[in-house]
Amino acid sequence: MTDRIDRLVRTWIASEQEQEINDTASEIAQGNATLLGLVKSLGEYLTAEEDDLRTKGVEFLSLVLAKCPPEKLNRQSVRVLTTFYCGKLEDTETIIPALKGLVTLTKLPAFASTDAIEVVKATFSHVKMKALVQSQRFMVFTVIDNLVAQHREALKGLGEEFVKGYINLAEGEKDPRNLLLAFAIDRVLLLEFEVQKYIEDLFNITFCYFPITFRPPPNDPYGITAEDLKGTLRACLHATPAFGSMAIPLFLEKLTAGSPVTKKDTLDTLDVCLPVYGPSVARENARKLWNCLKLEIFQPTDSATEEKALKTTQVLIQTIYSASEGEKGDSQEIEGLAKDACEECIQILREPEKSQAQHAIKVLCAFMSTTPSVARFTLMRAVPHLVRLFLNPDELPNRAPTLRLLADLIEAARESTANDPEVLPEEGTVPLSPYKDEVLGVLTVGLKTPASALPAIDGLKSMVRTIGLLTDEELGFVVHNVNEILEKEEEEGDISDASLDLLSTISSFAPVHVSGNTLPLLFTALPDRPPPRDAESERIRYWRTLAYLKKLCTQSDLFETLVVRLSTKLDLVCFPSMSREDLPETDLEPAAAYAHSILKTLADVLSTKIDQGHADVVKYIDRLVPRLYNLFIYSALLAEERPTVATDPRLLAVAAQIVTLITQTLNAGRQAAFVKAVFGAYLDGNVTQLTDGVQKIPGDKTFSPLQQGAPSPQKNLVVLFAAAVISLHREVSLPVPDETGLLKSLLQWTVNDAENALQREAVVHTIAAILNRHAENLEAFLATDIATFWQTQIADNAAPVESRRNAILTFTWLTKALLVRGHNGAMTNVDRLFELFNDDSVNWDAAQAIGRVPGHDKILTKKNHAVIKILYAQKYTNSVLPRIIEGANASDPLRQNAFLVALAALIKSVPKSTYAHQMTFLMPLLLRGLDLPDNEIRASVIETLQAAATSSGKDNGLLAEHASSLVSTMLKNSAVAQTPSVRVRVAALRYLATLPDVVRYDVLHPQKATVLRELGRILDDPKRAVRKEAVEARTNWFKFTG
Repeated sequence: MTDRIDRLVRTWIASEQEQEINDTASEIAQGNATLLGLVKSLGEYLTAEEDDLRTKGVEFLSLVLAKCPPEKLNRQSVRVLTTFYCGKLEDTETIIPALKGLVTLTKLPAFASTDAIEVVKATFSHVKMKALVQSQRFMVFTVIDNLVAQHREALKGLGEEFVKGYINLAEGEKDPRNLLLAFAIDRVLLLEFEVQKYIEDLFNITFCYFPITFRPPPNDPYGITAEDLKGTLRACLHATPAFGSMAIPLFLEKLTAGSPVTKKDTLDTLDVCLPVYGPSVARENARKLWNCLKLEIFQPTDSATEEKALKTTQVLIQTIYSASEGEKGDSQEIEGLAKDACEECIQILREPEKSQAQHAIKVLCAFMSTTPSVARFTLMRAVPHLVRLFLNPDELPNRAPTLRLLADLIEAARESTANDPEVLPEEGTVPLSPYKDEVLGVLTVGLKTPASALPAIDGLKSMVRTIGLLTDEELGFVVHNVNEILEKEEEEGDISDASLDLLSTISSFAPVHVSGNTLPLLFTALPDRPPPRDAESERIRYWRTLAYLKKLCTQSDLFETLVVRLSTKLDLVCFPSMSREDLPETDLEPAAAYAHSILKTLADVLSTKIDQGHADVVKYIDRLVPRLYNLFIYSALLAEERPTVATDPRLLAVAAQIVTLITQTLNAGRQAAFVKAVFGAYLDGNVTQLTDGVQKIPGDKTFSPLQQGAPSPQKNLVVLFAAAVISLHREVSLPVPDETGLLKSLLQWTVNDAENALQREAVVHTIAAILNRHAENLEAFLATDIATFWQTQIADNAAPVESRRNAILTFTWLTKALLVRGHNGAMTNVDRLFELFNDDSVNWDAAQAIGRVPGHDKILTKKNHAVIKILYAQKYTNSVLPRIIEGANASDPLRQNAFLVALAALIKSVPKSTYAHQMTFLMPLLLRGLDLPDNEIRASVIETLQAAATSSGKDNGLLAEHASSLVSTMLKNSAVAQTPSVRVRVAALRYLATLPDVVRYDVLHPQKATVLRELGRILDDPKRAVRKEAVEARTNWFKFTG
C-alpha cells in the first residue's frame, strides 16, 4: 500500500490531476493507508529546498485531507497535522496550502481547544492579510469563524491577545464575501468576549462600512446582495450598548447629509440600535435626533422615508420612556422630548387646514403606540385641543380638516390597544375613555354637514371598533345618527357608502341595533306597490334602499330578517291585495322591474355570503327556496286565467340564480333530498314537497312543464328545474329509474317542445350537467342517442336551418360536458362538427361551436361541483388548432372562411398561453378574419390581437412584419361608413392606440401621416365612445417620434 501511495503522490506532483487526490482519499477511507503514512510519503516534498515542490507537497496533503472522512482522523493525527500546518504558516511559500488544511482541520470533532489556541497564535503571528488575495483571506476568516464557533471558551481564555489579534486581521477588509464572515465574528466578540478595552477599535472596524453601498455585479456567482451585508452589519452595530455614544453622531451625520437610500438605511439601523444603546444615550441625543427626524417627517422627500422616520421616532420615545414607565403612573409627569414634540405638533394643529397639520397628526399618532404614559399624555393634550378647535365659531370653515385630524388620532388610539380582540380591556385602560363624550359629541355634529361627514364617519368607525370604549347604549346612539344620513335622499354616494360601512361594522358584533333601528327604516322606505313608469324618482328611491340593504345584510341575523321582509314584499308586488284585483293590470312592467330588483338584491347578498364562507346559507334551502318555487309555480298556473308578474322570464333567471347559489352550499345528502322534491314536482306534478308560501297551489290545476302541450308559462319554469340540477355533487343519484331514458326524453324535448331560447338552454344545461357527472353510466346515451340526434337534427340537410342551428348549440353543450371531464367522446363530436364545413347553411355555426367548446361558462364550474380535468383547454387547443391552421391555408374559399370563423371563436375561448407559440402562423389568418362580414367575429379578432400586442414588449418583430396591413385594416374597421358596429370601431381604435407602444418608430413612420388624417375624420363619429377612443389613439400617434 505504501508503494501505491508513493506512486499516487509522484503522479500528482507531475500532473496535478484530480484523480490522484480522489484515489488517495479513497485508499485512506478504505483503511488501506493512513494520513500519517501519507505525510511520510510526502516527506521529501514537504521539506524540499525548491519552493515549488514544497508548496505542491503541502497542497496535496490539504486536498486529500479535505476529502477524507472525519472518522479517519484520530486525536493523534489531528494533533500532528495541526503542529505541521502551524509550522508551514511561517513559510511564505506554503502559507496558502497550509490555510486550506487548517480550514478542514478546524471543523473536525478531534480538533481540541489546545489546537485552537495554537492555530490562533500561529495565524496572528505569521499571516499578513494585506499580502493575501481575497480567496486566501477568506480562508483566514473561515478558520477564525470555525474556531469561534467550536472553541469559544478557549479563545476567551486568551483574553486581550485574541481580541487584539483579530482586530489586526480584520482591519481594512473590503471584499463582500469576507465581510459577511467578519461581521458574524464581530457580533460574537461584541456579545460574548471582554472587549471593553478595545471597543473603539471594534467600532472602527465595523462602523467604517456603514452605510453599505455595495451593488452586486451582473451574474454574480456568489449571490451576495446588499441586503445580506446590511443585515449582518446591522447585527454588529446593535450588539453592544458601548457603541451608543460613538454611533449616534455618525447616524446624525448620515441623516443630515446622506442620500435618500442612506437615510432609509440609517433609520432602519436606528430602529434596532436605540433600544440596545439604552435610555441614557437616547435621552442625551434626543433633541438632535428629533431635529433630524422632524425634517424627514415635515418635509419628506418620499413617503417611504417619512414612514421610516415616524417609526424611528416611535422607537426613540419608547427607548426614553419605557424604563421609567413603572415609576411614572401619572401622564402629567411626562417631561423631555415627548412633551416638547407634542407641544410643537399641537402648535401646528392650530391651523388644521394647512398641510403641515397632516404631518403633525402623524407624529401624535405615532406617539400612541409608544408607551401607555406617553399615549395618555398625547391624548390629554391633543383631543381637548381639537375638540375646542371644532367648537370654535371662528374655525367653522375648518371643521372638516379638524375632524379628519381627530379621526386619525382616534384610529391610532384604537390600534394602540388592539392586541387581542378576545381579551376585553380592564376598566379605565382604554386611552380614549376620558374624552369619549366630547369626541362622540363633535363627531355626531360633524355628521350633519356633508363637508365633514366622511371624517366624522371614519372617527365613529374607529370608536366603535375600539374594544371596551362605547357602551351598548352609545352604539345605539351612533346608529340612530347614521340612520339620519341614509334618510336624506340627496346624500352623496361616498357618504352613504361610508355610512353603510360603519353600520356593517357595528352589525358584525352588535346586530341588534341595526336590525332594530336601521332595517325597519329601510324596509318602510320600500313601497308595497310598484311605482308607475313615469315615477322615476320613486324608482330611484327603492333602488337606493335595496342597495343599502344589500350592503348591510350579510350578517346572519340581518340576512334572516332581509329574507323574511323581502319575500313578503315580493308576494305583495306579484299578487296585489284583493281590493285591487278588479283593476285592469295592463302594464306589468313596473311590477316586474320592482320584483326583479328585490330578487337581485337577495341573489347578490347570497353571493357575497358564499364568497365570505358563511355557514348559515344552507338553511335557506328550507326558508327561501320553497317560497320561490311556490311563487313561480302558482303564477304559472294562474297565468292561464290572467297575466301575472312572476311569469316574466327575467324574474325566473334571477330566481334560478338564487336556487343554484343555495344548492351549491349543500352537502350531497341534503342535495339528494332536495332534488327528489324537484323531480317529484316536475315529472309527477307533486308540488307539495317543493313549495311553501302564502299562495296555495290550486288542487284542480296540473303542474306538468315537461309534458307535451304544456302551457308556455309552465314550460318557462324548466329554468328553475335546471337551477336545482346544475350544482349537484357527482355522488348524488337522480331519483329516476333510468338516467339514460331521462336524458333521451329531455333531448327530444329541446327539439319538439321548447318554444324559446330560455327553455331550450335550461334543459340543455340540465343534460350537460348530468352528462358531466355521470358519463360513465350513460354509455348507451353517448353511443346511440347522441349519434341519432346528430343524424336527424344536424346532419340532415332537409331539416329547417334554424332548427339545425339550435341543435348545433345543444350539441356544443353535450361536447363541452364531455370535454371538461376528459372524456374521449368529446373529440368524436368535434370531428362531426368539422364535417359540416362544406354545408354553407350551417358551416359558420359549426365553426363557432368548435371554438366555443373549451370556453369558460357559468354552468360547468368547480363551484357547481362539475367534474373538471386540469389543462383540458390546452389539450383541446393542441389537438384542434393545427387542424384549423391547415384547413384555413389549404381548403377552398367556402371551407377557408369556416376555418377562420373557428379560429376566431377558439382564440377568444381559450387562454392566450395555449396559442401564443403559434402566433407567427396565426397572424396572417387573423388579418384575413378581419375581412369576414360578421361583426362579432371581427371584434373578437381585434381584441385577440390587442391582447397579444399588449403582452409583448417593444420591438415586436411579428407586429413589425405586418405593421402596414394592421394599420390599414384597423383604419378601415374604425370608419363608420365601412363598419356599422360600434364594438368593432372601438376595438380597432384601441388597437391603433396600442401600436406606437409596441412597434418601433422607423417601422410605423411611413403610416403616421395617413393615420393622423384618418383619425381626424373619425373624431366626427356619431358615437361618443368611438370619439373618445379616437382622441386617445390620435394623441398617441402625435407623440410618437423617433
